[in-house]
Amino acid sequence: MNGENNEINRLVGVGVGPGDPELVTVKGVNALRAAEVVVVPVMAASDGTDGGERGRAEATVLHYVPQEKVVRVVFALNERSDRARREAAWDAAGERVAELLRRHGSVAFATIGDPNVYSTFTYLAHTIGELVPGTVVETVPGITAMQDLAARSGAVLTEGTEPLTLVPVTAGSAVLKDALHGPGTVVAYKFGRQAHEVAAALRETGRIEDAVWGSALGLPEESIRPAADLDDAPLPYLSTLIAPARRDGGRGGKL
Repeated sequence: MNGENNEINRLVGVGVGPGDPELVTVKGVNALRAAEVVVVPVMAASDGTDGGERGRAEATVLHYVPQEKVVRVVFALNERSDRARREAAWDAAGERVAELLRRHGSVAFATIGDPNVYSTFTYLAHTIGELVPGTVVETVPGITAMQDLAARSGAVLTEGTEPLTLVPVTAGSAVLKDALHGPGTVVAYKFGRQAHEVAAALRETGRIEDAVWGSALGLPEESIRPAADLDDAPLPYLSTLIAPARRDGGRGGKL
């Protein structure tokens, strides 16, 4: 126990990729195995308790560490309307991880994608800094959904001097539309519930023909389709869209 040996507390955010367990880096696997406890975030049920559903991060982690080393911690991952309830859930989650740090000293937090890209870990690290001062916080980068979708679909993210814009559609479809009017590739995250607005923005800006959509990448239920083929039905929340830059200059045209 950490309290007995006075070792420095260490919290490591480990990116475990978008779902395919083969996309966890060697460094990520080593970090998961080196930690005394691996925390995985789970969504809360309506009463705020563990809903019991195994999340993508947990499913990936279990390919590399035993179940008894994994601790499920409830986070308000699906609470967007009630701020007070969300804050209370975050406080409880932070306290739980702080308790684990005090007892074990070395805790890894597994997050899908990369811990520095729209990740739960960012908020947790801030909370732990207040609850357990002196904790060393580190991150291990992970493969992002846009990289995986690009590889699986053949879409090229950037060439030459092209910019790359990443937009969470939870910020509103207007933000996406502004990006699509720009010159580079646009990637959209978290747009499942706004699929209709996303399709409309792609059509309005003339970007729908080359765009590709994907979800559950690397998993049995994987779906990768041209954006033009999508209807107006809601998509999975963790959906990814790539609208490649307009490329009319031939090979090396933007070098």
